[in-house]
Amino acid sequence: MTRDKHSVTPAVRVLREHGVEFSHHPYAYEERGGTEVSARELGVDEHAVIKTLIMEDERKRPLCVLMHGDRAVSTKNLARHLAVKTVAPCAPAVADRHSGYQVGGTSPFGLKRAMPVYLERTIADLPRIYVNGGRRGYLVGLDPADLIRVLQPQLVDVAVDPHA
Repeated sequence: MTRDKHSVTPAVRVLREHGVEFSHHPYAYEERGGTEVSARELGVDEHAVIKTLIMEDERKRPLCVLMHGDRAVSTKNLARHLAVKTVAPCAPAVADRHSGYQVGGTSPFGLKRAMPVYLERTIADLPRIYVNGGRRGYLVGLDPADLIRVLQPQLVDVAVDPHA
């Protein structure tokens, strides 16, 4: 067996366990750079770079939301969809505890704590997506159908243009 020169994170282990074909995309991580930096570094459309957001409802129950890099989550619409009062992003330390990853390197694969996963519906229509591979400065490219098969997320329509 050949040794993989890329990190073996919990996310990579989950992808391999499920037989997902994926590509490795390390890049120079910039603090607070977000998907704009990773898209630029990889030379891909920011819309195809999917951010993994750990949020919680008013009862502090965690949830994972997958959103296009160039869009924001309407927490009001998500709360309405979930039939809860409020949904808000977790504080970074809380998100780290729930996910087992460091904010900026959170992958939806291999989350430390089981939680519901919500996927913006239009992500499923993309030919290829790039999601965090489990550490800062490392994305994996895959077919969104594989993400859906492995994570079995609930599809939602909660995207908003942050610049509108």
